[in-house]
Order: sequence, then C-alpha cells, then structure tokens
Amino acid sequence: MRTLTQSLTTWALALCLAAGLTGCGYNDFQSLDEKSKSAWSEVLNQYQRRADLIPNIVATVKGEASFEQDTLTKVIEARSKATSIQMTPEMLNDPAAMEKFQAAQGEVGSALSRLMVVVEQYPNLKANQAFSDLRVQLEGTENRITVARNRYIETVQAYNVLARSFPSNLTAMVFGYKPKAGFQVADEATISTPPKVDFNKP
Repeated sequence: MRTLTQSLTTWALALCLAAGLTGCGYNDFQSLDEKSKSAWSEVLNQYQRRADLIPNIVATVKGEASFEQDTLTKVIEARSKATSIQMTPEMLNDPAAMEKFQAAQGEVGSALSRLMVVVEQYPNLKANQAFSDLRVQLEGTENRITVARNRYIETVQAYNVLARSFPSNLTAMVFGYKPKAGFQVADEATISTPPKVDFNKP
C-alpha cells in the first residue's frame, strides 16, 4: 500500500512539475531556441550561397583586361574575411561575435555593390550573358538573405521577450536561457540594404 502511495505521489509531483514548467515558459524556450537555430542556419546558407557566387563573378570579370583590379581585390578580400568567420549556434549569445560577423558580411555587400557600379562602365561585360546570369543569381541571393535574416530577427525577438518577461524570466534564470544577440539596430539600415545593382539597364 505504501509503495502504491509513493508511486502516486511521485506521479503527482511529476505532473505538477511539468505543469509548472509549461506555465513558466520552459517549453516555449525550447521551441524558440530550436527555431532560432534553424533560422540562423538558413541565414548562413544564404550567405554561403553568395560567397559561392563570388569566384564565378570574379572569374568572369577578369576576362575584361582593363577592369579595375583594385575593385576585384576588395571583393576577393572581403569574401575571404567573411568566410573565415564561423558563427555556430552556440555563438549566437555573443554580441561581439555577432558584430564581427555582421561587419564582415557588410564588407562583402559593399565590395559587391562597388563592383556592380564599376561594371556599368564596361559595355562588353554588361553584354556578357554569363555575367548577366550571375547578376540575376546575385539579386536572388540578396533577396533570400534579406528574407532569412528577417526571419531570424523575428525569432530572436520573440525569444528575448520571453527571456525578459515575468514569470518566464525566472525560468530563464534557472535554466540559463540568456537573451540572444541579434542584428544591431544601428546597423539595420546597412545590413537590410542589398548591393545597388540595376539589372534593367541595357
């Protein structure tokens, strides 16, 4: 009889604990944490897609003998710097790491923007079908980056609101759920603006 009573008591405590965790946002933290990691993976995938396009763009532009080498060099260097920074999901709580990553990706965007502006001075490149196709791919990639980044920002905002709101903030303290680093507001105007590429010019 005592064993049965102890078992029932154990089950009752387990149910109370589960209900308490649910009511305090524990399950929400789990869900939003996984969503933020998934959203971040998509951001990285799209940045990698852009990085993978750059060697083909550079190779095509090099075919124009008189093209500004300094512009190409800056694109290559920016890509190299950006791809050398590995942002794992575990680093998403590190504002300094996020800022460094953002800055590197911003340099890639600026270098590509400059490259596309300079290309306008070279009719042969503008008429090159291979280069035209790469420009279209770049535009599509920049759009995907924006969508993926916005999804990540929204997910992190939801997570951080939960981490700072009562009573879920108590659950955050107990289980070590710290607010995640997002894209900085000061840089938002820059990172949300894709390279200025006019795909409609003849």
